Amino acid sequence: MSLTKNDLKQFIMTNQLLNLDLKEVESKFSIELGNCDERISEADQDYYPQIEQTIRDEAALMAPHYEAFYSLEKSVRGLISESLFSAEGEDWWESARVNDELRKNSNKAKQNEIDSGVTPRSSDGIDYCTFGELSEIIKQNWDLFGSIFTSIRAVEKVMSSLNTLRGPIAHCSPLADDEALRLRLTVRDWFRLME
Repeated sequence: MSLTKNDLKQFIMTNQLLNLDLKEVESKFSIELGNCDERISEADQDYYPQIEQTIRDEAALMAPHYEAFYSLEKSVRGLISESLFSAEGEDWWESARVNDELRKNSNKAKQNEIDSGVTPRSSDGIDYCTFGELSEIIKQNWDLFGSIFTSIRAVEKVMSSLNTLRGPIAHCSPLADDEALRLRLTVRDWFRLME
């Protein structure tokens, strides 16, 4: 049996979702199952304890959701990049496969980062695209992605749902239990689209 890249991605995402379930059990029953890792650096020890414990507990509950979404978004970017690279070669970002408006928005976001004096997150234009823009790239290049996904409408629906779920995660708001479940199911839906 040979594993594909999608099989590996599904395995990793399933593992992350199981980790999330274990952390929720730990939180719900106030127990430790040995499923956590300490991520606070020594430098943060001076300041992190000054933040209210309830906020820190909420952050710990949200961390797995962020990790799941981060991993998924990176895999979506990778899938798009690999597919367009295969079709257009090294200069795929500058090809007609990526519309001018999207490139303009990406360049503006990149320049804003440079002007702010922070380390640029990437040299790749796609890393400055919003999640909604990633969906547009897939739809605009359905001739390539139609062989990967089962339905363009399903891709639109799942991407729209993910974009909505991304809001609370990206803006440091707690994810309601129903929405945490919806995130897990939607991530599974995403990978099911590629079966």
